[in-house]
Amino acid sequence: MSKQTFTVCFCFRRRFRIPAPEPPAGIKSLFDKYSVNDHMTADHLRRFLVEVQKEEKASIEEAEAIITNNSSLIFHRKGFNLDAFFRYLLGSSVPVLSPHSVHHDMTAPLSHYFIFTGHNSYLTGNQLSSDCSDVPIIQALERGVRVIELDIWPNSTSDDVLVLHGMTLTAPVELSTCFKSIKNYAFSASDYPVVITLEDHLTTELQAKVAEMVHQIFGDMLFTPDKECLEEFPSPESLKKRVIISTKPPKEYLKGEKTKAKEDGSQEKDSSKEAWGGEIPTTCDDKDDSDEDDSEDDEDLHSDDVAPEYRSLIAIHAGKGKGGLDDWLKVNPDKVRRLSLSEHELEKAAKTHGPQIVRFTQRNILRVYPKGIRFDSSNYNPLIGWMHGAQMVAFNMQGYGRSLWLMQGMFRGNGGCGYVKKPDFLLTSGHEVFDPRVKLPVKMKLKVTLFMGEGWYYDFKHTHFDAYSPPDFYVRIGIGGVAEDSVMKKSKTMEDSWNPAWNEEFEFSLTVPELALLRIEVHENDISEKDDFAGQTCLPVREINKGIRSVPLYSQQGDLYQSVKLLMWFDTV
Repeated sequence: MSKQTFTVCFCFRRRFRIPAPEPPAGIKSLFDKYSVNDHMTADHLRRFLVEVQKEEKASIEEAEAIITNNSSLIFHRKGFNLDAFFRYLLGSSVPVLSPHSVHHDMTAPLSHYFIFTGHNSYLTGNQLSSDCSDVPIIQALERGVRVIELDIWPNSTSDDVLVLHGMTLTAPVELSTCFKSIKNYAFSASDYPVVITLEDHLTTELQAKVAEMVHQIFGDMLFTPDKECLEEFPSPESLKKRVIISTKPPKEYLKGEKTKAKEDGSQEKDSSKEAWGGEIPTTCDDKDDSDEDDSEDDEDLHSDDVAPEYRSLIAIHAGKGKGGLDDWLKVNPDKVRRLSLSEHELEKAAKTHGPQIVRFTQRNILRVYPKGIRFDSSNYNPLIGWMHGAQMVAFNMQGYGRSLWLMQGMFRGNGGCGYVKKPDFLLTSGHEVFDPRVKLPVKMKLKVTLFMGEGWYYDFKHTHFDAYSPPDFYVRIGIGGVAEDSVMKKSKTMEDSWNPAWNEEFEFSLTVPELALLRIEVHENDISEKDDFAGQTCLPVREINKGIRSVPLYSQQGDLYQSVKLLMWFDTV
């Protein structure tokens, strides 16, 4: 048992005992139920694994191995005492998500998957003045991002290609540097394909140069289709270790400049709070959402001013066409394509064309991107895109906040490979398709017991939360999903404790559990200032292991804390 001393008013000293984490009341009750005379044998543990942890095939041999691997006493009779049982449950050997490896069917077309997608992947910070670099691209790939966006522009002498956010103060980086880093890090986190979306502002001559560069750098890694337009997208499984190019036909150069100048001339602040203290907005505002991507009618890829060698690179064709929303969402039985909509365009379209969007995404790819006034690299609610089947919900990975936590949570699923199979109801064809606006009956009740937490004493400075006493932690826990399911609840505050024990139960009624994400945030109550952030995680409900699980927490940026974790119990009805 250690002690922590605080100085108050320069002369008084307060001393607090810092006890080691103790088994909370709920864990003690379970141990009493599955033990005799304070001793849990392998047979007792096997019953616990079957009945509480829902591991129906658990054997006596597996229980014996767990006891052996988690016993600190060489001469202790074979079994768990209360403390050993508690330490076993708190240990990282009991994963919260199952399984850790890829387990979705990966043989369906690309359009059947949500894909971990970046926006302006080369920016190190804000959208107006930060540097462009290959570093954030590498970081995104190492986190499992599978879609990298590059804005490509001519240099000042129009003899080379740069990556930058056009008509801003962002410092450029060479396209070849970005391509080489993508090649080197594309499959560091996942073997499944990487898509490079190019925002093209090039002349025909430079397009030819890009084509030569792509072939030279990627070589056999590059996927080029046999036909100019695909009739159906290939599967992630068939595209392992491959790089795919996707772009829309280039706009006239001056037209692109005018669009950017209009966007950047009005430097309004985004009205939505995206810091961790601001809740995720359920709707967009009506401010301008112009963006360079698809902001004008696209030219035909067959036009004479597109370099043929550049045209042959494109595996996923993109563009809106010249009509309105009905034309954009038409499904062509003979070819597939990619459509891009801003977050605000998608929300407006969802109000009038919801089922039509879902039907479009069953064969084609829909990319959603942040509105143009998000100069601070903030993000939006990704559920709006996912509930309509949008595969590429593009996010500013260099930002942070609750929206990005949802994105990271979604792609912790399926082994973190960057591809998550869409629920069957988003893929079912026929006259009736899923309509997110329709209120559905409750399909599942998720029960969550919050026992306790530990690790802050080791991962944070001892005066990080409060200069005069140990922290006062509370937990916000809830659901991100369709509107009917989305809710946040709050635990009680445990005062002056580095190892808080809440012992509280929460229940959530879910109408669409397939799209539900369990949101968990820990805060430190501060009566004089804004509450301090103390960790977060987001987990896909359909992949949470039932039973008592140790839940690791992450920083605001999504980095895993070394020690901070919560002990929780998950069950469904």
